[in-house]
Amino acid sequence: MTTQSPPQPLRLVVDLNLCQSYGQCVYAAPTVFRFHGEESLEYDYAPDAGLRREVERAAAACPVQAITLSGATEPAPTVGGADR
Repeated sequence: MTTQSPPQPLRLVVDLNLCQSYGQCVYAAPTVFRFHGEESLEYDYAPDAGLRREVERAAAACPVQAITLSGATEPAPTVGGADR
């Protein structure tokens, strides 16, 4: 019998100096990321662990890799698309 440990809480940081407001994170995880006004990004710093895949996809979709996620289970794709 194997027991699974509870999911690790997510911790999310967006480098707002690096962010260019492309909005790919908003499309990938609309319950976590949203725009306030036209270009100001808002996000949940500690999203529910059940949103892990959605948040990981949002981080991977960021064209400038401005999203840092601790507790991630999947690595972000390499720049240049070497893993496609």
